[in-house]
Amino acid sequence: MISDAVVEEVRARADLVDIVGEYTSLKRVGKSVRGPCPLHDGDDPNFSIDPNRQIFKCFVCGEGGDVFSFVMKHLGMDFPEAVRHVAKRVGVEVEEDDGDDRDPHAAVREALAFAAEWFTRNLVEGDGGEAGRRYLADRGLDLEEAESYGLGFAPDAWRRLRSAAGKHGFGDEVLMEAGLLSTSEKADEPYDRFRNRLIFAIHDTRDRPIGFGGRTLSRDDDVPKYINSPDSPVFHKGRTLYALNWARHAIRKEEAALIVEGFTDALSLHTRGRETAVAPLGTAMTPEQAETVARYADTAFLLYDSDAPGLRATFKAADNLLEAGVHPMVVTLPPDHDPDSLVREEGVEALDRCVNDAVDVIERKLQILEKKGYLESIEGRRRAVDGLLSTLRAAEDAALRDLYLDRVADRTGVRRATLVSEVARAEERRQRRERLQERRRERRESGREAGPGRPSGGGSGPGPRSHGSGSEREDVGDTGPVAERDLLLLLVRDDDGEILERSVESGLEPGHFENEHYRAVYRAFLETHGAGDDPLGRLEGSERRLLSRLRSSGTELTHPDQIFERCVARLKNRPRFRRLREIDHELEMADDDQAVELVQEKQEIARELRKEGVPLSFVHRWSESGPAAGSRGGRR
Repeated sequence: MISDAVVEEVRARADLVDIVGEYTSLKRVGKSVRGPCPLHDGDDPNFSIDPNRQIFKCFVCGEGGDVFSFVMKHLGMDFPEAVRHVAKRVGVEVEEDDGDDRDPHAAVREALAFAAEWFTRNLVEGDGGEAGRRYLADRGLDLEEAESYGLGFAPDAWRRLRSAAGKHGFGDEVLMEAGLLSTSEKADEPYDRFRNRLIFAIHDTRDRPIGFGGRTLSRDDDVPKYINSPDSPVFHKGRTLYALNWARHAIRKEEAALIVEGFTDALSLHTRGRETAVAPLGTAMTPEQAETVARYADTAFLLYDSDAPGLRATFKAADNLLEAGVHPMVVTLPPDHDPDSLVREEGVEALDRCVNDAVDVIERKLQILEKKGYLESIEGRRRAVDGLLSTLRAAEDAALRDLYLDRVADRTGVRRATLVSEVARAEERRQRRERLQERRRERRESGREAGPGRPSGGGSGPGPRSHGSGSEREDVGDTGPVAERDLLLLLVRDDDGEILERSVESGLEPGHFENEHYRAVYRAFLETHGAGDDPLGRLEGSERRLLSRLRSSGTELTHPDQIFERCVARLKNRPRFRRLREIDHELEMADDDQAVELVQEKQEIARELRKEGVPLSFVHRWSESGPAAGSRGGRR
């Protein structure tokens, strides 16, 4: 068996025009490519290929399909043989999968395919589809085009689709799984999710319907304008782009994509020959959708609205695209226009002019900041830099990021070295959040997270845990809550007050604790120091429960003196550890002069850590390896 992933990769790389062109002469005619049919040895140009959708049709013998269909019909191969044949041509290695070749979601796919045909039939033929036909006519779309692009209509009825699907053997369970039905406490039975809506079928890259979007035709302001299918076994909204099944080959050819906000914009551009248009399913583009764009294009033109929500969506999409390695260009449309209204009222040439005038995302941000007067004052420039940091940090391409840094420094008057430091700090904060989220996720998965402030691993296992000096978890580079928890464990077992006295003498303060719950417990110990009071009496709520759990913890701490020294070193030296990580990020962006200064600063921090008694192996790892000793990602 050939895996679906391999089949999709072969399909995405194959060009039907090239493959058919080996067997017949082809010529471009408008948006299609035509020639004599090689399947029935015709003489007239009745064989048509849609290069955008990568499908063919012979208007004489009636054969049609995709690249695999053509190879199967022309060369007499079965499907696996056809896939291997095309894969060899496009350079994809096919590995066999010994697993079960049955699609576990076949019933869901069949239900979706039935619904797609049923919606389309209602639009084209049904009396109830008149509202949908009027809507399309107002936008210059005829029924033949609507049918070819998978449009349909959901009648204004509660269970019409459910009833029709039931007659064809589709039960409520599979219709629910496919996202075609909804339930409510107010309803005795499931009902149709889409009602009185123009339907846009959403396809995967194999042209199979996987979900639907519905635009309301009701005038009720309380009804959502658009709704989409919920996630299902075959549909994931955050990873899907509408119209990619039609656009992917054109995008790969142009090496650029047009990113629009919704179904209507994308469809309007496709029907007018702008075949690289795709839309996220919702205003905001996700990182996963950006990564999908990156598989096909190096550049993306963002054609979002120019109002405040549209600009926020534009810049969020741009940052995600930059992180995926795609260069985002911002297209500014005329006031009160979206792509659909612009091409309908002023022609596709008006849209082309806007696209030709597109500017880089960092330049567009600077234009807006300048227009709003942010660059005219010190405070404004400070806020401007804050607004630009996300884009500077997101730029994955080192050369592009370098250009961004120079441009922002020039326009804001902020030194390039300062911008580098700001970006590095922002990156370190992001990574710290990710590490914290990962720790929380691991605790949830292991069943050890019981609320705010619970020390991970404390007293939750089947027996005592030993945290000795040789444990991997004692890596001095770990400056997270582990050190805070272990210090508190030492304090709760400190019967004679020696550990607390040493903590005070070391200068350890509540501010050295990042976890607010641990900080509150440590403060309670300090407040009762020398008074003989129980710190528990100074606490309430989650902090009181935290101290109780620490006291009942079965975690063993061997070599407590060594653990104390390490915990204090970690907590007090957190700013140095953090600065070392920031320097590593800065070195990736620094020019040669700044890099020399950064390496010197790194070495100075290493010397300071040595004085604090941090093990030499840890200092060596920071000061003599990594970006400081190797190549840098910044300018040469």
